Amino acid sequence: MGSELDQRYDRVLAQVTGPGGMLAIGRDELGQAIVTNFPATLPGLIRDFAKINAEHEAVVAGDERLGFLDIDALSERLARALAARGIEYGDRVGIAMRNCPAWMVTYCAIVKAGAIATLLNGWWESAELDHALTLTEPKLIIADPPRAQRIAASSSHWDVIAVPIELPVEQALADLLDSDDPDIVLPNVQADDDATILFTSGSTGEAKGAVSTHRAVTTATYAYATGLITMLGLLTEENRAPASKPRVLLNVPLFHVTGEVPVMLNSFVVGRCLVMMPKWDAGEALRLIEKEHVSYFVGVPTMSLELMTHPDHDKYDLSSLTDIAAGGAPRPVSHVERLLRTFPNAQPALGYGLTETNAVGAHNFWRNYADKPGSTGRAHAPFVELAILGAGDVHLAPGERGEIGIRTAANIRGYWKAPDATRDLFTADHYVRTGDVGYLDEEGYLFIVDRKKEIIIRGGENIASAEVEAACYAFPGVAEASVFGAPDERLGEVPVAVILPTEPGTMNSAELRSFLEERLARFKVPERFIFVDEELPKLGTGKIDRRALKTRFAN
Repeated sequence: MGSELDQRYDRVLAQVTGPGGMLAIGRDELGQAIVTNFPATLPGLIRDFAKINAEHEAVVAGDERLGFLDIDALSERLARALAARGIEYGDRVGIAMRNCPAWMVTYCAIVKAGAIATLLNGWWESAELDHALTLTEPKLIIADPPRAQRIAASSSHWDVIAVPIELPVEQALADLLDSDDPDIVLPNVQADDDATILFTSGSTGEAKGAVSTHRAVTTATYAYATGLITMLGLLTEENRAPASKPRVLLNVPLFHVTGEVPVMLNSFVVGRCLVMMPKWDAGEALRLIEKEHVSYFVGVPTMSLELMTHPDHDKYDLSSLTDIAAGGAPRPVSHVERLLRTFPNAQPALGYGLTETNAVGAHNFWRNYADKPGSTGRAHAPFVELAILGAGDVHLAPGERGEIGIRTAANIRGYWKAPDATRDLFTADHYVRTGDVGYLDEEGYLFIVDRKKEIIIRGGENIASAEVEAACYAFPGVAEASVFGAPDERLGEVPVAVILPTEPGTMNSAELRSFLEERLARFKVPERFIFVDEELPKLGTGKIDRRALKTRFAN
């Protein structure tokens, strides 16, 4: 039957999505829920909702303030400029920048030009960038100076334009905007056209390019907007509706699906202002929450923990904060009650989704989250179907454990140039195999208990054990290496490496760490190195028994 809040939520949701409601729900060719009265493409979404929210502030970045119409107009000019430079329908155009208004304008321009926005991880080192670029072959890359230099260090093959993002956005993009030709007619993008490529680490190591259509990205955006609209209806019933438009602290990277979809694109739909942070700093976050009257905070669980424990926490007025959401990694149950005590005006929430599902999946919020803090919540209705998959992808009953499957029109089309990986991702009935193990309770709440994939989630960043192991093996003198995730109170997990040197006593942590830092993003470098003088344990297949090593050394 569900909790009292569940029943109220479902009743308001039925009003929002039912006959005469704000959203008209239809079905795609697979029978999956889609919105039929909102634009099905990203250009349509950006243009229509910029007009609807024309009077509202869209972005605050330092001293710069932009409205939704500013973002729309600048991205129209930049889209035509890209077309004038030779960007054609279906070309990949890379973005390699830290969070800034230029990132947002560039993204909007690329999809308006009919190209595929290729979101490059800003934390990658040269070798990782080179892999992603070689895979996707972008015709143009728009980067900030540090990342432009990093790309140049890997290869001179790519056409890279460095953008001085410390300037106001129109000045930062001035050289590109000079190519704008008002006579250029931008293409009529279709819902089934490819829109984005994001990168995801798999258990095999190297990042794969997850390709989404416009329909997939817009459906995911509307799924999140539907949840916020329904929650607003609940608050309105309680005479607690906010007097002003929401404002969100953008502290997660825009190249991640969380920053792209539920934060940035969703803000177009609900008219929410993005208060941008160039990089995460808990003290600066506290200052901005007070100064800009931020109402919504979302980040990996470590970020909300750092807000709670920061020594200056009590120096700021944080009463504007009404919601503290988390995603990207499990939030320890102990943090939930602490959040409720530390932020009495704010309510906690948790979301679960993948890059492969454009961040949709399940959500747990408000009193329900306090009552079931170990759960990631119920499916994003009406857009998501959850299943627990057993042998042969049979759907298991409530309480039974198996691999979590997610079926939604928001799922990616597949992996770029990886047909085998694409085939393995989906079941015959179109569920994405998440690689996570869990169960559903009788009320439809999802509990995640394990991972099938050998992925370490460090503060929301996915790390493939195989990739880090391969980098370790490149260091002279490493005979065997195994990398696994060890529990960490702040970050959830951190990578730990067990190393067998070819010659005992010939290796030290500092040398190996320095070697890896030149080849891997810093977040992938193991927190600890454990050197042993005997062969690592093996499974019957001859593979190193990572689970046995984790049991022995993780703590």
